[in-house]
Amino acid sequence: MTDCEMSIMLASVFRKLEKEGFLKKPINSPIRIGVSNRHVHLDRNAMDMLFGTDSALTRRNNLGQPGQYASEETLTLRGPKGEIKRVRVLGPLRAKCQVEITVSDGYRLGVEAPVRDSGDLEGTPGLELIGPKGSLTLEKGVIVAGRHVHMTPLDAAIYGVKDRDLVSVEIAGPRGALLRNVLIRVSDTAGLEMHIDVEEANALGVKNGMPGEIVIG
Repeated sequence: MTDCEMSIMLASVFRKLEKEGFLKKPINSPIRIGVSNRHVHLDRNAMDMLFGTDSALTRRNNLGQPGQYASEETLTLRGPKGEIKRVRVLGPLRAKCQVEITVSDGYRLGVEAPVRDSGDLEGTPGLELIGPKGSLTLEKGVIVAGRHVHMTPLDAAIYGVKDRDLVSVEIAGPRGALLRNVLIRVSDTAGLEMHIDVEEANALGVKNGMPGEIVIG
């Protein structure tokens, strides 16, 4: 039996248990929201140039996704119109560099960063990264991260979605809203969590750990 077939089978069992009253909370229970501020992902070459040859990131605190963490290391972002200091580097190192900012950060830096999924970097602007041991100029890689939900294949089967689906997520509260075009990202190693950036969170009155609910259809 494949992982996908196993996930579908388990989801069917869970829904049957829910219908018959054996589960205390519904399957489509709220999803934890993680609020993301501006940050940088580096590759090995950039790490060497900015922090020194064979340097390593120092874990500061773990993030919601397994194996990912905020490091003690920070950089300065410099664009055509200005700069932003003490921007956190996230670990572990990746295959390519990526800078995630907010729309207002783009105005401050003088770069027009598009809303993109992580890793979709073609046609994006670049900027200068300045570290304690050196600097480098990225030709591309600056984005405003699109809102998305991380989940495992089993989670996806339970919620009735698949990888790359676009769904809506309802946020409750005095400034709540229905957020559309939320990308589903399915991975065997994912933790169930929705990510929005700090500007969206501030507009909605959302803090880390608050719930959102997927709306299908």
